[in-house]
Amino acid sequence: MSNIVEQAQAAADRQNWPLLVECLQQVTAKGSQQPEQHILEQAVSLAIAALELGDFQDRWEIAKVLPNLGNGAIAPLIALLEDEDADTEPRWFAARILGKFDRPEVIPALVKLIENSEEELSQIAAETLANFGTTAIESLATLLQQEDSRQFATAALAQIRRPEIIAPLLSVVKDSQVAVRVAAIEALSSFHDSRIPPILVGALTDVATSVRKEAVRALGVRAYLDAELDLVKLLKPLLWDIRLEVCQEAAIAIGRLKTDAAAAALFELLRNPATPLELQIETVRALGWSETAVALEYLQTALIGRSPFNVQPGEFTNSDRVLTTSESLQIHNINPAVCQEIAAVLGRVEKPELKVKAAEIAIGLLEGNHPAVQPAKIKQSLALALGQLGDIRALDVLIQLLADGDNSVRLHGAAALKRLGAAEVRQQLESLVKQESLEPRLKQGMAIALQEW
Repeated sequence: MSNIVEQAQAAADRQNWPLLVECLQQVTAKGSQQPEQHILEQAVSLAIAALELGDFQDRWEIAKVLPNLGNGAIAPLIALLEDEDADTEPRWFAARILGKFDRPEVIPALVKLIENSEEELSQIAAETLANFGTTAIESLATLLQQEDSRQFATAALAQIRRPEIIAPLLSVVKDSQVAVRVAAIEALSSFHDSRIPPILVGALTDVATSVRKEAVRALGVRAYLDAELDLVKLLKPLLWDIRLEVCQEAAIAIGRLKTDAAAAALFELLRNPATPLELQIETVRALGWSETAVALEYLQTALIGRSPFNVQPGEFTNSDRVLTTSESLQIHNINPAVCQEIAAVLGRVEKPELKVKAAEIAIGLLEGNHPAVQPAKIKQSLALALGQLGDIRALDVLIQLLADGDNSVRLHGAAALKRLGAAEVRQQLESLVKQESLEPRLKQGMAIALQEW
């Protein structure tokens, strides 16, 4: 063993840090004889030298070795950590390595680093403390009382995710620092505790965008509170927030509630001409996530610009429910991107009973010849949706797409037909293509689809 240490010392003298790492790995190799104390002490000294003088890669490798050299490495690592004249990077590595030692003397050193150091070092110290779990909570809670260290202490507590952090974090949810409030609310939202919902509700009116957004997100995953708090009523004003990102988060949150009241609030936002395009698209997606029949009807209404109340003879309705007069207001000038998103959302429906309804809507839209679904991209999206839904009732309308004037629409129609059931559909096409009375373009489309098959 002394031979290996001598080689390590020679490597250190030449500043050959990769060779030093190899030597030290042999000292702590499994199955080897337990090194004597003076050998371990010398190995630690050499490793600290590599940590101080090597480059980033050298430090990365030596960081894997130091914890294996035993608790004798703790004091030298703390000394490096507290050396304000040392470079930031080796001190950063020292903090990171100390996280491997579950010893009481480590926590005060890391706490001290949070209190007195630059941001990069404070952050790694907080993260390292968080890795200690409950043993570090008391020290971090103490740091919350000091303004300079509060942000990093909050971030560290937030990573522990144990019930013991609830009380300390509740003390900073109204802190003057935005980052502290955000971190506290984000962490608290992970717990089911009666003290937390009132905090989230209060944060909906916070002056900081990031705080409102985090509060909206947290309430959106608490659908069980809807009956108690009327979450739609609470979140609806955030759909009109001054910041678009908050509006989008509110749409997502309301969609997660999966109720008819939530769908109605989203539809009201969607049909408002002042709603920005990005928010319209997010609202369409949220209606899709709602996974209710009413939400699908709202998407249909948005796409064709009218409700079943005012559909013209021969146009598609397929609705089991008559919308109210206020719901049936005409939607003018719906953006093609929104139309395309609605078509895509129909194809993402997963509930079996709703897949049937989504397929009916998509089929009806293509059969109804409404102007909103005439653009090639909309037809493509509807064809793709019908393929994803896998409803054999779409067979006829998809076959008709094979005669479309747009080549991409024909290809999408052919791809969707394949997904309906290869053997049955192919047999149907082979039978139809032989008919003499078939429209030439449709005949050609069928032939190409069979060839692609």
